[in-house]
Amino acid sequence: MAYVLATFALVLFIFYHELCLAEIPPNYTFMREAIRAPKISSYDYIVIGGGAAGIPLATTLSTNYSVLLLERGGSPYGNTNITSVFNFGSYFLDTSPNSPSQQFISEGVVNSRARVLGGGTCINAGFYSRGEQKFNKEARLTDENLVLESYKWAEKVMVFKPVVQKWQSALRAALLESGITPDNGFAYDHVIGTKVGGTLFDENGTRHTAADLLQYANPKGLSVLLHANVHKILFKTKGRSRPLAYGVVFEDSFGNKHMAYLNGGKKDEIILSAGALASPQLLMLSGIGPKEQLDAHRIKVVLHQPFIGKGMADNPMNSIFVPSPVAVEPSIVQIVGITRFGSYIEQSGGFNFIFSNPSAYQGFSPQMGGFFIEKINGPLSMGELKIENLNPSDNPSVTFNYFKEPKDLQKCIYGIKTILNAVESKAFSNYKYANMTVKDILDLNLKLPVNLRVHANTSSSLEQYCKETVRTMWHYHGGCRMGKVVDHEYKVFGVDALRVIDGSTILNSPGTNPQASVLMLGRYMGVTIHGERLTSEDQNKN
Repeated sequence: MAYVLATFALVLFIFYHELCLAEIPPNYTFMREAIRAPKISSYDYIVIGGGAAGIPLATTLSTNYSVLLLERGGSPYGNTNITSVFNFGSYFLDTSPNSPSQQFISEGVVNSRARVLGGGTCINAGFYSRGEQKFNKEARLTDENLVLESYKWAEKVMVFKPVVQKWQSALRAALLESGITPDNGFAYDHVIGTKVGGTLFDENGTRHTAADLLQYANPKGLSVLLHANVHKILFKTKGRSRPLAYGVVFEDSFGNKHMAYLNGGKKDEIILSAGALASPQLLMLSGIGPKEQLDAHRIKVVLHQPFIGKGMADNPMNSIFVPSPVAVEPSIVQIVGITRFGSYIEQSGGFNFIFSNPSAYQGFSPQMGGFFIEKINGPLSMGELKIENLNPSDNPSVTFNYFKEPKDLQKCIYGIKTILNAVESKAFSNYKYANMTVKDILDLNLKLPVNLRVHANTSSSLEQYCKETVRTMWHYHGGCRMGKVVDHEYKVFGVDALRVIDGSTILNSPGTNPQASVLMLGRYMGVTIHGERLTSEDQNKN
């Protein structure tokens, strides 16, 4: 009876809120479908990819220069599957060509890449937490004031303090009781202990994405094209010691080809911000990458670069669903426990977090329970990306080698142990069936269809549990790693007028959730590139 009443209340609540959760589309006069773009155009900067890095970059550069931002997906506005917190995850079930989420599979783990303006900020769980200081050093972001200003620039528009209700409050107390101390209250910074982080969802449950940052843009300087699928970056090689990027070829939704060129200024650049899968893929399709791969697909080699596609990593995530004897209010990640051993513990309650048929819950209901979610930092385990064909819309082949490195597996085991301590804590006792043992809970979770791997029917060890129930947190990165593919200014080694600025350059996933750091990186590098160009132009005038 409690389940029926809880479900009925939830349906009414969602129906009421859906009426006001379709965020009103902003009047972006500079944004249009690629089918309306000219066949040939030219700009000071061409940014490929309208995600967490590309939007801050393009927006910032548009202040004084002409910028073209090319996004292969559509607009997030007016789509309540994206904007409403109550529809979180629905897009993962949508496998149509126009879905904002494009599915791919690696090693039996179902994963997703964004296909929408705003990128991953449109389809993630919305949790916002800044990266640790180590990331700034690895990313060569040396101006601490600019780092902070760049974080605040994004936070002002798209980040909110969540309303923490009973279930999340119990989880917070349980994490503290299980030893993840101190209690750091509400904080954006990455600090050891338990804290309330920021969220992209406002008090009405409406998501605010990186697309909202376009309100900062100079409408006279920026052109945003939707459903603009870039097929190739163009290079001049004749009479040059180094290839020079000078334009791109992209296709609109009708299949028409368009050419966009740089204006030819000394500081004009193409900036690749298409993400950890698309950026290395597009470089290879354009002739920059491992020669043997390019030759295999009969791609003309512009530059042999053996490190493109290497160092692919995805932070493994493992979850534990805990059925509750009482209704759990719907909430996605608000609390995080940052451990000393390199594991981050988050939670989602009242949602179908395995994005599957509710019947998979073995007689329980996702609305009557919640998930503890554990992600390891780093990781140390890495794999490789390879192109499958010449179509940029198709997924490349990618392996991440989950738990290949023993230290990664050990962090998972410690994380699961900590979760089980939290589940057994006094603070969480109201949300756990008293007669359910830890083994009962683990065995239940082994039966959930969390991935495509073979599962045992019962748990024999936490090592087995980690390997068999591994999932993704969607924090994959690498493929154009700093020091291997790009230098400390994000310029591609051996090529002129080309940079890569996105998650593909990252060595280790920053913080508990990388979106804050990637947003900051886009703004930071936009300010840096913009400032250096203005200084250069002033010097030339004098």
